[in-house]
Amino acid sequence: MTIHLLKSTQTLLLNYEPDRYNGVEDWVSKRLSEDGEVCISKVFHFTEDHVVENEHDDGEWNFRLGVLRNDYFVIDKDILDISYDLRIHESCSITLKMFVANRGLSVFRNIDNVLSEPITIGGKDESSIPLIDFRQVLQQFPTNTELNHYVRSRITRILKDYFETTTDAQSKFESYLNKKRTIQRAYREPLSKEYEVEKYEFIRDELIEMLKFPDAYQEKAWQNSILRFLLLLFPKYIAVLDNLHIKDFYSNPSKTTNRYIDLTLVDVNGHIDVIEIKRPFANSLISKGKYRNNYTPKKELSGSVMQVEKYIFHLSKWGRDGEKEIRTKRSAELPKNLAPKITNPKGMIILGREKDLTNEQLFDFEFIKRKYSNIIDIITYDDLLGRLNNIIEMMKR
Repeated sequence: MTIHLLKSTQTLLLNYEPDRYNGVEDWVSKRLSEDGEVCISKVFHFTEDHVVENEHDDGEWNFRLGVLRNDYFVIDKDILDISYDLRIHESCSITLKMFVANRGLSVFRNIDNVLSEPITIGGKDESSIPLIDFRQVLQQFPTNTELNHYVRSRITRILKDYFETTTDAQSKFESYLNKKRTIQRAYREPLSKEYEVEKYEFIRDELIEMLKFPDAYQEKAWQNSILRFLLLLFPKYIAVLDNLHIKDFYSNPSKTTNRYIDLTLVDVNGHIDVIEIKRPFANSLISKGKYRNNYTPKKELSGSVMQVEKYIFHLSKWGRDGEKEIRTKRSAELPKNLAPKITNPKGMIILGREKDLTNEQLFDFEFIKRKYSNIIDIITYDDLLGRLNNIIEMMKR
């Protein structure tokens, strides 16, 4: 069986050549006559209306896959079994891999499962996905046992910057992972606690190993592992308060809402700061394409900033009453006689990798970091590794 996608002046064709050596060359004709439809490669659904006459009677079939309209090849939604017609710019190199992933998985049917709006690829349409980002989508299709959950989660992380109707596929994936056994790695103690250099080399090596297999960790397990390092890297903090209850007086004017901050840090004087730790997903910091000649923050980053800013706002508004309640309920987790204080809380966000960013992207990313630096410290995992290496180098001197 051989499949090719061919462009003509106004039409996108799918050329299908059956395997003649297994006596199945007539199965297409049989399906069309008996069912009124034939499914090619588990993805393409064609009827008699899509058949294009073949000039050579050689057993091949040509089907009209798309029609050129306003510089875009428009593919009927029924052909791909999706909710809306698909549009692909004529300048794009259109291949079978754009439609069919590993194990015959339909690329656009899976995208359609996490969207409620039409899909446009390439060109200058303001609602389109840049081709470079769509290629990132294709690279995220895995071949493991978490296929359905994993695909939708990774696709959503890329597409949510272009669509407003994405489902919460990431939380569904996390729920799925929580039901499974997580790969547990042995915890290695430092060779000797007498030597500060070896302590920090141990932390660095542990972090490098973790970054090789971030998907092997559940979100909470990842956060706990990173926190273990942070209390050493930032010695001003002496305690971590998990799932801290706070009051929200503003979201609902008629009543006070209970909210919970996943992680907060307490420094040596009792001051409380907010920290958000994300697993290091690729392509989560800054856009690959430019908007008005600038790279912009991805929703993973901007959403984390907004979340931390709201936590800080509600925490600050709670004030003295909040300090009393935290002291009453969480005193067992703090040193004796240390009173928690809510005094201009700061935020810290740890997420993403810088290693695949261009110099231009890194330049714009630094602007984004400095914009929030008076309130929030944005730290990447590459930044953490850089800090560790600098500490180790200075200690060895």
